[in-house]
Amino acid sequence: MTREEKKELFSRTERLIGEKALDRLSAARVAVFGIGGVGGYVCEALVRSGIGHFTLVDSDTVSLSNLNRQIIALHSTIGRNKTEVMKERMLDINPDVKVEVRNCFYLPENADEFDFKEYDYVVDAVDTVTAKIEIIMRAKAENVPVISSMGAGNHLDPSSFRAADLYQTSMCPLAKVMRREMKKRGVKSLKVVYSTEEPVRPAAFLYGENVAKRDPAGEETENSFPGNVPMQGSGGEGVKEKAPGKKAVPGSVAFAPSAAGLILASEVVKDLIEDGNRSDG
Repeated sequence: MTREEKKELFSRTERLIGEKALDRLSAARVAVFGIGGVGGYVCEALVRSGIGHFTLVDSDTVSLSNLNRQIIALHSTIGRNKTEVMKERMLDINPDVKVEVRNCFYLPENADEFDFKEYDYVVDAVDTVTAKIEIIMRAKAENVPVISSMGAGNHLDPSSFRAADLYQTSMCPLAKVMRREMKKRGVKSLKVVYSTEEPVRPAAFLYGENVAKRDPAGEETENSFPGNVPMQGSGGEGVKEKAPGKKAVPGSVAFAPSAAGLILASEVVKDLIEDGNRSDG
């Protein structure tokens, strides 16, 4: 793009945040782990906001069941790597954006292949607790800002999603697990996006149960429903662990993971701008 075209592309954003802030976003590099129902909308919003450099991490391919909620899912993209499809879409929005793709499932076993010092911000939009913990701890070790998506599957109310510190969350089963795991590791603060809506349980259909049991503090108990079916993951794909004989497949709709993804993106943009303002001061 010419300089004039690029200026016009982000002219409405510049009117809102100013030229210096837009330059800060253009220079920033954001790593997005998980390009699904949540992560896809994170990427969509961030590239349209002027972020100039991305690392996209996901091992999955687009499937037919993704079409109800994932922004990269089309009949024409089924079977293709999600990272590659997202990269093409981002380049179609901003031809000057720099996008590195890593077609892998991030786990402790391959974590050393990633240099977190390269990133200005890390977005955790993966489904498995093991991967989430590793991403967060690596980012914290390098003092890189990180934001984590809690459960987005099994939700119907997009207005229930909000950003908060992990230790101020309630209702979300995944957040409960993450609070325990972060406390074990000495993490005192973690920005997350979570839903205050009580999850709609697929177990209601599997077992005829309608309401999860709750402890006196309002948290779901460890055996909230028969079979101890695993909780939903951040992108609505399901935590990759399952109860005997049952696969954890949460329900998901177009307007819940997308809402979570847009809130995540807004927090990244605001934090990068604020960090830039502090540096200028």
